[in-house]
Amino acid sequence: QVQLVESGGGLVQPGGCLRLSCVASGSIINIRDMGWYRQAPGKQRELVAAITRGGSTNYADSVKGRFTISRDNAKNTVSLQMNSLKAEDTAVYYCNAQQGLSTYYWGQGTQVTVSS
Repeated sequence: QVQLVESGGGLVQPGGCLRLSCVASGSIINIRDMGWYRQAPGKQRELVAAITRGGSTNYADSVKGRFTISRDNAKNTVSLQMNSLKAEDTAVYYCNAQQGLSTYYWGQGTQVTVSS
């Protein structure tokens, strides 16, 4: 089992920034892709950004140029730097990790609210 714990959410004004962090613990062998998803009220959970163990990244079109995902394999962490935040970025953000070929773990989620 892998446990994922997120931190860094909160309330920020439009145009502001936040940094989300996620730490993986437990049986953390063979962790492959890690990423961030989000779910806004009444909407489906969607991919925000993902990063492979080797550092290749993938972003949702809506966040390209504003968000940056990074990971530290030695510390088993993945982070999401969010700049130029918009109201539509408001959601619960979830950390995700793939172990092996087909096992996925989720964090408990952290709320991000962008409002003036």
